[in-house]
Amino acid sequence: MKIVWISLGLGLALYAALLAQTAGKMATTPVYGYQVVHVYPHDRNAFTEGLEFHDGFLYESTGLNGRSSLRKVRLETGEVVQRIPISDQYFGEGITILGDRIVQLTYQTQVGFVFSLNDFKMQRQFTYKGEGWSLTHNATSVYMDDGTAEIRVWDPKTLAERRRIKVLDGGKPVANLNELEWVEGELFANIWQTDRVARISPVTGAVTGWIDLGGLLGPMYRTGGEDVLNGIAYDAGHKRLFVTGKLWPNLFEIRIVPKPAKR
Repeated sequence: MKIVWISLGLGLALYAALLAQTAGKMATTPVYGYQVVHVYPHDRNAFTEGLEFHDGFLYESTGLNGRSSLRKVRLETGEVVQRIPISDQYFGEGITILGDRIVQLTYQTQVGFVFSLNDFKMQRQFTYKGEGWSLTHNATSVYMDDGTAEIRVWDPKTLAERRRIKVLDGGKPVANLNELEWVEGELFANIWQTDRVARISPVTGAVTGWIDLGGLLGPMYRTGGEDVLNGIAYDAGHKRLFVTGKLWPNLFEIRIVPKPAKR
């Protein structure tokens, strides 16, 4: 009888382990690849922190103290058609365009700026707690991140915080959330110092998929230092997705595709 019960116990344990393994496989977050649709020139000296597409132009925020700026860039040529420097005491970070305003964060100074979209004149400053990394928005909310696993949801008129979303992949927090973009009802966020972009549910914070952008910029153009992926912009009218990085010589229009299974 002891042998029977031991065998039965081992059988149940093995069955439970197989069920857990199967469930784990079923719960694996899907990973997508990409196809390059078009390659555009990009200022190799731009330490890209924020990127947004609006009315046919790219708007870009660059970082580093003494080198930070706000720019309007011609997509096709990479020409900077409008630019203002940011005071040397500030490290420029993410931007988003709200109607006729551009909102820009700074890194560790807990100060943000609101500029006129038309002439880049500063309208006001505002404050927030902690670091500022990135911004994006939809019709009802502004989304801001600070390099942690949380996304703050702000009121678009007052820029006051309403709530926070904790970003999880399989129940585990996803840290180092960086440049954000609103894409067809999802939040896209690149993960700092990686070539991965998370697709995030703005309702639950769950990562619904990963986009692997490995190999997008050839190794000959990368130093292995600070020239990391950072910059996502979406042209909703023509459904075009653009990505670039800090100090990258190119900006890429890409199409998300299923990633082939490994053999």
